[in-house]
Amino acid sequence: QLQLVESGGGLVQSGGSLRLSCAASGRTLDYYAIGWFRQASGKEREGVSCISENGESTEYAESVKGRFTISRDNAKNTVYLQMNSLKPEDTAIYYCAAEVAAGTWASLAQDEYDCWGQGTQVTVSS
Repeated sequence: QLQLVESGGGLVQSGGSLRLSCAASGRTLDYYAIGWFRQASGKEREGVSCISENGESTEYAESVKGRFTISRDNAKNTVYLQMNSLKPEDTAIYYCAAEVAAGTWASLAQDEYDCWGQGTQVTVSS
């Protein structure tokens, strides 16, 4: 059974950077598309970025385009989210999620994903 563990969150000043990791165990990530989502206090969870299983397709929410970069290293069974130029409004719990999907499929719709990690807190101070 696939399990996902997020790491890399923390407290950072506005303008700073963090790199989140989504490490998989139990199964290889080779056949999974991965999404990153976040939920700020009092708000609904939203899609941030996603990447297809072959790494050829990526999507970003408008609010993070140009600042966040998603990537994957299937040899390490890990997906990353590099977050630069962080803003206080990026403060949230960040989750990764996986869905079996071949080729270039990737989605920011959280309902498409079956397997979720527990999340990692990102706090950006002003």
